[in-house]
Amino acid sequence: MQYRHLGRSGLLVSGIGLGTMNFGDATDEDEAFKIMDRAVESGVNFFDSADVYGGPQRPDMEKGYGISEEIVGRWLKQSGHRDDIVLATKVYQLMGYGPNDRHLSAYHIKRACEASLKRLQTDHIDVYQMHHVDRATPFEEIWQAMSQLIAEGKIAYVGSSNFAGWDVAVAQAAAEKRNLLGLISEQSIYNLANRAIEQELIPAMQHFGMGLIPWSPLMSGLLAGPAAGAKGVRRNEHRTVSNRERHADQIAAYESFSAQLGQTSAAVAYAWLLAQPVVSTVIAGARTLEQLESSVQAMTVTLDAESKAKLDEIWPGPGQAPQSYAW
Repeated sequence: MQYRHLGRSGLLVSGIGLGTMNFGDATDEDEAFKIMDRAVESGVNFFDSADVYGGPQRPDMEKGYGISEEIVGRWLKQSGHRDDIVLATKVYQLMGYGPNDRHLSAYHIKRACEASLKRLQTDHIDVYQMHHVDRATPFEEIWQAMSQLIAEGKIAYVGSSNFAGWDVAVAQAAAEKRNLLGLISEQSIYNLANRAIEQELIPAMQHFGMGLIPWSPLMSGLLAGPAAGAKGVRRNEHRTVSNRERHADQIAAYESFSAQLGQTSAAVAYAWLLAQPVVSTVIAGARTLEQLESSVQAMTVTLDAESKAKLDEIWPGPGQAPQSYAW
């Protein structure tokens, strides 16, 4: 396993990170424990969760809330591996029926953090991430809440998720006024088939020294390859089927090129992300032990300049703004 700094911080994280979104939903607790055991054995040290993971995000299905964190918490207590991993979770999503049971008010951040700590059965969260931007709450208020949690030793670093480039800039400016480190990472959708963040978000992150944590590296199975009909792969979901039809020629070229490299399409997708200098760790949202092992195996794949150029030809990026649309 290779380890990289999470952005400009001194924190080292594994190139492949374990996403726990499916725990308690598509993946039962027994399988989840096996996946986490194998992840640690494989050198994976970045575990990513969220308070809302583990079930449908619907008010009439309250039992879904927090299940992923609870499963991770029980595993941490049983395994004794708390000090072997970098534990990340998120705040923002709907967690109850009250008007303040969501988003990023100082009121909700404090309560959400305390609840996550209880479910995770730990006294601190290593990377506390804002799950989405909340433009109704000023960053001065958000940083007040985060700095208090840092002072209390309940969180160590702050990250964002699903932010736009200008959201990152505003957040960092507000953090600098308080003499805080600010955001060290951004977790965003990024893969060969979806490179939209290359226009503005990635340049902003590079300017501020943030590490990118891509989610959906296989675009919900689109990049998983022709043999991805195994258990747990999202190949039959309506959106994936629709995307495959729309990108049929690109997928055919991509799968053919992956075969020429002697690699699976999934391994090439991960390897391409790991070759991007802004990427710190790639989230592998493994539903099964097999999926985790496949993701970790991708760490052994190296793409040369010619291969990366071919992938750019098959899956072209949008370019960097403003040159991508002006001059």
